Amino acid sequence: MLYRAFFALPKSIKGRDDQPVNALLGTANLIIREIEQHAPRAVVLCFGPDAAAYRTELYAGYHAERPEMPPELRVQWDVAEEFFTRFAWTVADHDSLEADDLLGSLAEAEVNAGGEALLMTGDRDMFQCAGDGVAILYVSTGGKRGGELVDADEVRTRYGIGPDLVPDFIALRGDPSDGLPGAKGVGEKTAADLLRRHGSLDGVLEMGIDEATPRLRGTLRDSRDELLAFREIAKLQDAKVKLPKDRETDWASAAAAAEEFGMGALAKRLAAKA
Repeated sequence: MLYRAFFALPKSIKGRDDQPVNALLGTANLIIREIEQHAPRAVVLCFGPDAAAYRTELYAGYHAERPEMPPELRVQWDVAEEFFTRFAWTVADHDSLEADDLLGSLAEAEVNAGGEALLMTGDRDMFQCAGDGVAILYVSTGGKRGGELVDADEVRTRYGIGPDLVPDFIALRGDPSDGLPGAKGVGEKTAADLLRRHGSLDGVLEMGIDEATPRLRGTLRDSRDELLAFREIAKLQDAKVKLPKDRETDWASAAAAAEEFGMGALAKRLAAKA
């Protein structure tokens, strides 16, 4: 959310000490919009390393081409926890697992406890979590319009396969944003068709010898180990999380934080909600 808000809003939006606050402001507005619509019992913001070590060990190219964080974003990233905890939002961090792993683990824990979870993200990898009690609030590039609700049926409509096969789908199709090339010459339609006919990546690799084109047969045969590694990278890991406590947003405290960070208009809106 911080990245998307940073690139969606001008860096000329500055607050205290003449530092940019566009990422913090945009992220706050996105989350507040969803709180107003869905009234969650708690809000958790997840942080973690950009590329977990176990994923780069599986494939060295994972996240290898991502550019360095812009300095104007870094200064906001470093104070994000200070700012957002003033809203009475929980910040969850992990030393070795990525934020997506935390999101998926929190959703599973909430469902196991009888609740429901909404995962706000701009990462389509998280579509694998959609199912009973879990939906994705997908924020597309630009990040100005809020989250689009994506449930299991919507995943099937978009991809032609169920959420449980999203990691297999990513392995075959690839994911340029993560640096995963997928199977050479296999796009979305072919990946979905293969999975529908063979049931899983394992089935595709086992039955791939029967595919019509020599090129596809060769790709599946020669890329077997890489494709299995790509699927493992795409799968979410259990972060062993605890359920967050019920915490309503503290609008008065949030207004004070916004005022201190130099976000006058947001401070007035939050004070009115308080």
